[in-house]
Amino acid sequence: LPISLYLNNESFLEQLEELEKMFQEDHYPDNEKRKEIAAVVGVTPQRIMVWFQNRRAKWRKSEKLSVKGNKKYPASSA
Repeated sequence: LPISLYLNNESFLEQLEELEKMFQEDHYPDNEKRKEIAAVVGVTPQRIMVWFQNRRAKWRKSEKLSVKGNKKYPASSA
């Protein structure tokens, strides 16, 4: 693997970690917050907006699945 590719991958993982941390704090960042995140991560606010839209969709999907799972296999009250 070329070193530049490895470095890009490493910085991508750091960006992703930062975005996930921000998502835990707030699922709906406002325009000002998106600009701040964009500056930290090094992408455009538009990209941040799209990432959050996709991340919320993923989150909703996992929430639905966990609710379904709980109904299917209710926890024993032991």
